[in-house]
Amino acid sequence: MKKGKGLALICAAGVIWGTIGPAVDLVHERSGLSSLTMSLWRSIFAVLALVVMVLTRGQLGACVALVRARPGRVVAMGVLTGSFQLLFFVSVLAVGVSVATVVALGFAPVFLLVLHGVQSRVKPSGVQSATVAIAVTGLLLISLGGDIGGSAPALGVLTALACGTAYAVSTDVGSSVSAAHDAVPVAMATMVVAAVFLVTVGLVGGLARGDALVPVDAATWAGLGYLGAVTMALAYVFLFAALRTLPTASAAVATLLEPVTAVIIAVLLLGETLTDAGVVGSLMIVAAIGSLALTPQVPDVPEMH
Repeated sequence: MKKGKGLALICAAGVIWGTIGPAVDLVHERSGLSSLTMSLWRSIFAVLALVVMVLTRGQLGACVALVRARPGRVVAMGVLTGSFQLLFFVSVLAVGVSVATVVALGFAPVFLLVLHGVQSRVKPSGVQSATVAIAVTGLLLISLGGDIGGSAPALGVLTALACGTAYAVSTDVGSSVSAAHDAVPVAMATMVVAAVFLVTVGLVGGLARGDALVPVDAATWAGLGYLGAVTMALAYVFLFAALRTLPTASAAVATLLEPVTAVIIAVLLLGETLTDAGVVGSLMIVAAIGSLALTPQVPDVPEMH
């Protein structure tokens, strides 16, 4: 797979992830389900969708071989994937959507740039640093005028930083696994572990809080099915396929299409108004992603044994 295809796949994943917010809002408004419960069912539907993909493609043996070859990394990827989803929900509730998004999504590419510089003992190039700076600045501009505040700002910022770190590390770990294995088995193994984690936390937390755990209407089931099969299973297949050729820092920048997509949906479908800062920020992120296709590909740091 060439770099251009990898960039297209990660951009597609970012666009899909941009629909999560509106979909979650619709499901929550209709059903009243909590974030923990929605995460529980989302992970279950993701696993079911990936089971269908694996069986259709005849890749059950490849899944078993992956788990036998990289058990530690599979568990790490799954736990990290489940963790950053839960941490993001906590951050949103504690400090608001805008700050949580800026800190979590903006910190990930910066963290990866520094991490790879430390691992390789090579200072990031000026182009790499400028691309990340432009993208993060664009993200900040998009978030201006959003929901800033929340019930516990300090907790929200800390959990957002933890979320960004977990996402960055999971992407970094996933890169070495994706280089040697097909994307569908990697996604399957990762989501099984993530589902075990999210279902456990969802059941324990939901029962402790007295949350409703089972949807009662077909529309809610359909929404949860979309969140699981499309925004989790399909999007992560795209992510892991892209990581076969795309450096993880570039992947983290490209996924900033998520907030751009969410803004477009809010403007076109929810009647919200895009500020001038939001327009400039969106254009900056698109420009930063476009620059990734023009810069020479720099391979990720080889896996440390």
